[in-house]
Amino acid sequence: MNMFKPTKAQTRAEYIASIPEPRKTDIKKLDAFIKKTLPSMKPFFLYNMLAYGPFHYKSKSGREGEWAYIGLASQKNYISLYVCVVDVKTYLAEEYKKELPKANIGKSCIRFKKLEDVDIKVLGKILKKANTLIKTGKNKFGV
Repeated sequence: MNMFKPTKAQTRAEYIASIPEPRKTDIKKLDAFIKKTLPSMKPFFLYNMLAYGPFHYKSKSGREGEWAYIGLASQKNYISLYVCVVDVKTYLAEEYKKELPKANIGKSCIRFKKLEDVDIKVLGKILKKANTLIKTGKNKFGV
């Protein structure tokens, strides 16, 4: 089952081009912001989303594959920012729930209708903390 909005895009550029306005502008701004905030995380395209920082995972069930630490997707009703990083036992997105009152937060996902609904400085804090946890080996996602 694919939880992402279907697209025929095969690349990051095709994906962005397929998004209608005004959301396309928000996605472009967020993509630029993520790349500027996390310059060491390689941008790539993964399962109908913009992705940053590829990694190989292996779940407790033995399933394994490729995923991204950070993902950005345009869904039917909202923009989703995925932060696949866990600090001790808490997903980072959940740690910042109170600072993002207009967003819907679920484990590793921050969902919002438009960019102005979230504080970009808070998103920056989340991304920087995620990067620190990854670089120091303290990320507990998928462990």
